[in-house]
Amino acid sequence: MRTKLMWHGMSCLHMGSNSARTVNAVRTACNVLDTLQRLNGAGVTELAKELNIAKSAVHAHLATLEECEYVVKEGTTYRLSLRYLDLGEYAKNQVGRYEVIKEEVDVLAQMTGEVVHFGTEEHGRVVYITKSQGENAVETASRVGKRTHLHSTALGKAMLAEMSDERIDKIIDTHGMPAQTQTTITDRKGLENQIEETRRKGYAIDDGENIKGVRCVAMPVMGADNEVLGALSTSGPSRRMKQDRIESELVEMIAQSVNVIEVNSKFS
Repeated sequence: MRTKLMWHGMSCLHMGSNSARTVNAVRTACNVLDTLQRLNGAGVTELAKELNIAKSAVHAHLATLEECEYVVKEGTTYRLSLRYLDLGEYAKNQVGRYEVIKEEVDVLAQMTGEVVHFGTEEHGRVVYITKSQGENAVETASRVGKRTHLHSTALGKAMLAEMSDERIDKIIDTHGMPAQTQTTITDRKGLENQIEETRRKGYAIDDGENIKGVRCVAMPVMGADNEVLGALSTSGPSRRMKQDRIESELVEMIAQSVNVIEVNSKFS
């Protein structure tokens, strides 16, 4: 029997130091970068207000980050530099056989006509690695690199279904189960039921739990060491993503692409 957990969100901006080995100056620099991204660029005064730290400290961090080419100064405004393009390309290529994943995501989008994502789990969140849109795809707020919760997405639930109870407990304890829409499952028992159903069926469903009116189906992708490499999903308007279409068409299409990715990841 699992014990009940207190759920609360946590981010770098709000979490305290968990270890004597953490460095507050580095944490502040990370917060500066996160805030620059969120604000789409900002000046020293705005950053100091957002972060609740002295302008002199903000200026010192920005000057260092600019010298190291992680930010660019344009007039009085600082923004993230294009150096992150190089870092991002490097990072995504560490996930399995990225070229195979990308090809299968494109193929699946063409076959289904919908939005297709491949995501992986990092630090207890879903991270979108690649995305492709079929001819009937609807626009979504997802983008490559975006992080979101596991419990409210089909991608996340597909990966949770392959994790141990202890790992699931740790993720929920850290990030909580906040509501993204009115239909998001926010209680542990409800999530447990969905995880068990996912394990039984082999696929997960997000029924408007992350984006209202959008239904998503996803399957886990296993890596060479039989650990969760990520998950593959297709999303579309609820009116098109009916259960009979999911069971008669989409699950088999997703399974074929999952198989191609897994074979290439395990035996390449």
